[in-house]
Amino acid sequence: MLGLLLRLLPFWVREPLFIVIGSVFGVRIMYLAVRDEAWVPGAIGVAFLLATAVRVHKVVRAVRARRNPAPAVSADGAVSDAVVRSQSQPQGPAGQRPAPAAPRKEPNAWGQAVAAVAVFAALGAALWLGPNLLPSGDNSSPRSPSCPSGEDEELPSAYTGASRAATGGQLCEALNRTDLARLLGTPTETATVVSGTSDTALLTDGKVARPEAEVRFDTYTVNVSATYNELSIAQYVKLMEFGEETDVKTLSVLGRPAVLSSDHTMSVDLGLGSGGSGGPVGQGPPARTLTVALDGKDPGGYYEITVWSTSGALPDDGALVDIAETVLPAVPEQAV
Repeated sequence: MLGLLLRLLPFWVREPLFIVIGSVFGVRIMYLAVRDEAWVPGAIGVAFLLATAVRVHKVVRAVRARRNPAPAVSADGAVSDAVVRSQSQPQGPAGQRPAPAAPRKEPNAWGQAVAAVAVFAALGAALWLGPNLLPSGDNSSPRSPSCPSGEDEELPSAYTGASRAATGGQLCEALNRTDLARLLGTPTETATVVSGTSDTALLTDGKVARPEAEVRFDTYTVNVSATYNELSIAQYVKLMEFGEETDVKTLSVLGRPAVLSSDHTMSVDLGLGSGGSGGPVGQGPPARTLTVALDGKDPGGYYEITVWSTSGALPDDGALVDIAETVLPAVPEQAV
């Protein structure tokens, strides 16, 4: 369709356009062929340049014919209509020649050529700069969900004790980052579910604050929690050793004691299809957890960053360390 439209254009518009297009494509393809050392693109580039050279020769002949208006051929290679009419009309008596017709004003060839090249350049610039001129808030791009505001949330009394704990909303704001997917090794993904809750730790009678936040992607799910108790990382590691847990690794993160460990998530069959009250709690996919002390002196309390996926795949330990070093500094410190 595009070729048909181009052929319907006037000669002095069509040919310069073909010359510009052929030159650009030919040089570009030849450059790629030389760079990649491929002979097939090179042959295509040579064909483009040869076709362009033929059109340049055609335009040069047409320009010369305009400068030499002999009864030869027109720009398209056809005999001029004016010459045919003059030869077919009967000549009058000697000395009585018909008055010459007023010359028809023809469009300027160079003006048409320059206009055609300018139009082609404008179209190319529009195609090149178009994506950069789109507004940044384009609705077509997926957006990550936002964290709950928590303005109307009633916090348990454990959050307003001697040490004010961070809330689930604050953990969510720190975790729900635009670069979280990149830290996980899946930079093209966008969060699908974001949540934050301000609860208390189990078996503490509501006396220990334990807020948590979670961000879910198509591949991984990341959970961050903070437990404001008196259990230090050193004591935490001893408990792991007592339980004979494997795949435990101690390290330092942000100048604080930390430990890496593995466990399995829990899965619950709600049994909605059978009309029952739900099945037993089962073992879910494996998870990797990085536990970091709240403070470098390790007086007690810790953050936990846990990552898992439904497929069972896990990122490397470096990803958890990167998340901790990026997310934890954004969590508000305890206000004593």
